[in-house]
Amino acid sequence: MLMRRIARPLLAAAFIGQGVEALRRPQEAGRTARPAFEGLKGMPDEIAAKVPSDVETFAKANALVQIGGGLLLASGRLPRVAAAVLAGTVIPGSAGGHLFWTEPDAQRRAEQRQALLTDISLIGGLMIAAFDTAGKPSLGWRARRAARHAYRRAATALPTSSGDAVLDTVGDKVSAGLQAGAEHGRELAERVSEKAGPLLEVADERGAQLAEVAADRGTELAHAARESATAFAHNARRHLHR
Repeated sequence: MLMRRIARPLLAAAFIGQGVEALRRPQEAGRTARPAFEGLKGMPDEIAAKVPSDVETFAKANALVQIGGGLLLASGRLPRVAAAVLAGTVIPGSAGGHLFWTEPDAQRRAEQRQALLTDISLIGGLMIAAFDTAGKPSLGWRARRAARHAYRRAATALPTSSGDAVLDTVGDKVSAGLQAGAEHGRELAERVSEKAGPLLEVADERGAQLAEVAADRGTELAHAARESATAFAHNARRHLHR
């Protein structure tokens, strides 16, 4: 644990310093990042559309990623993610300026070659940091282990010794049952659709008849109510005049 707390800030220092320097000198950083910038612009439209149109803006964005990733790696927060992100900033940040095969001067060519090898070494160190699980099993290993244990428990829980054959048989039966259920469902749907048409027509006719009967009965009831009300009012007046 102590070794990681020392090694991570040392590895991150180079990227933090390089990012700050690129922000201070964006034109020089743009010249260094131009090979990577042009390479990304030549990619398919899905990738090229996400690249800034200006090479200096591209270099500044790369510098900000270097500073942010370096701070995360140095502080031990998301160190594996930060290391993987920083590995992707090496080529745009500096490797584009180490094209030693284009240098005519022999001494400068040797210096550029050495600088390129240094950047390659940094990528290797970042790859180690990205896969460093701090002594804990990786997620992939734990997932594979859990899958193996689950399969063994399922196989031993079966009543027969041929667990694989029984699992295959159960799977075939379940598949056949599902297929039969789907066919039965389709048959029921067809029968319902066949019966639904006549039933709807009958319901429509009966509804119209019931509406006519209700209208006729409603008129008769209204007349009867009026006659009863008139008779009641006449009787009430006769009793009042007595």
